[in-house]
Amino acid sequence: MSALTNLDQIVSCITGYDPEALPVDKALEVIDGLCAPVVEGLATERVAVREALGRILAQDLVSPIDVPSHDNAAMDGFAFDGSLLANAGEQVRLTVAGEAFAGRLFEGVCPPGSCIRIMTGAVMPKGCDTVIPQEFTERQGEEVVFLSRAVRQGDNRRLAGEDLTKGKAALGAGRMIRPADLGLAASLGYAELSVRRRLRVAFFSTGDELRSVGEPLDAGCVYDSNRYTIFGMLSQIGVDLVDMGVIPDDPQSLEQAFRQAASSADAIVTSGGVSVGEADFIKAMMSKLGDVTFWRIAMRPGRPMAFGRIWSGERVGQGDSAVLFGLPGNPVAVMVTFYIFVRHGLLTMMGAPNEQSMPMSAISDERIPKKPGRTEYRRGQLFVGADGRTFVRTTGGQGSGILRSMSDANCLVVLGHQTSVIEKGEPVMVLPFDGLV
Repeated sequence: MSALTNLDQIVSCITGYDPEALPVDKALEVIDGLCAPVVEGLATERVAVREALGRILAQDLVSPIDVPSHDNAAMDGFAFDGSLLANAGEQVRLTVAGEAFAGRLFEGVCPPGSCIRIMTGAVMPKGCDTVIPQEFTERQGEEVVFLSRAVRQGDNRRLAGEDLTKGKAALGAGRMIRPADLGLAASLGYAELSVRRRLRVAFFSTGDELRSVGEPLDAGCVYDSNRYTIFGMLSQIGVDLVDMGVIPDDPQSLEQAFRQAASSADAIVTSGGVSVGEADFIKAMMSKLGDVTFWRIAMRPGRPMAFGRIWSGERVGQGDSAVLFGLPGNPVAVMVTFYIFVRHGLLTMMGAPNEQSMPMSAISDERIPKKPGRTEYRRGQLFVGADGRTFVRTTGGQGSGILRSMSDANCLVVLGHQTSVIEKGEPVMVLPFDGLV
């Protein structure tokens, strides 16, 4: 936990905090204050390198060797003593004294005035410190003639330990393992890695009108899509999932679900039940179970949201606890609030670098009007125009219940808090889904 242990302490440090009209950046400040890394409670385990993808490294990965282990050739060509260049005349002509291949050492020393035919990755022969690329030479019998003098002593040679020196940390603890990291670990000879236990996240949907897939759809009812969407988004982060299904709008059932979730998970994600008029009994329950605030965030979609911490015991502070993210019920609002707030908070709890999808600038392919005083996230499609520039257009209807518009999108168009309109041809910030979803 952080030094600030409850929401009252955290929000007292937030300038201009107003739960009835909370800007996005202020909400993120509160989330950062409560979502301290759960490092102490995350046991470690050793897993095979291939199983470590997406996991959090528990300790520094120290290189047991120099990488590369020897000076080697950076490209195919001819290795020679680069000092010969200083006294060479108009044309450099060297005798080929042998060949060096990757994985096979050249025995002996390169004689003066000679060179060695060398392949990329091969250990540099003794007496050689420079490689001239093959395309800059011409073979004439047993000799090689340099067609270009565009090479200096030491060129095209990778030094031993240039990438990593023995005893140096190749990867730092707390890093989320990516595909390149698997290759790096394997290149150092590691068959297993020490990783932290996955964060456990319980999730469920609320609402009497919801039906699970496969059940009959009565009049006025809808299938629960949010739980499947949340499942997919949580799976992208790499957490252990506790799917608690659909919980009816009944105080006793909800209280039991929240207590069970708090006892079995580090965090809880719910959808539905936080809008005006719906949350009266939930607010009363939260005051009993935990330290929770209900927000009206100055954003669209996704205005209503609950956030805080709840306990499994009879009173606040008793039993196990979990951070709660109570999301709205509309499908698109669920996705947007998850990507902006929940993903951010969970990565913080995991102790992972909080690397959101990097925003980028694109040219709006249309006029986009907006109401100032709130941040809006429009579903968009990025594309490259005939002139090579990157453009973006919205995906039609932007209602928070139109999930198809999210499936058609490959980015979120971010319209700032004070923005009133983006004219066609003007730059606009976007969050690409690549790396985010």
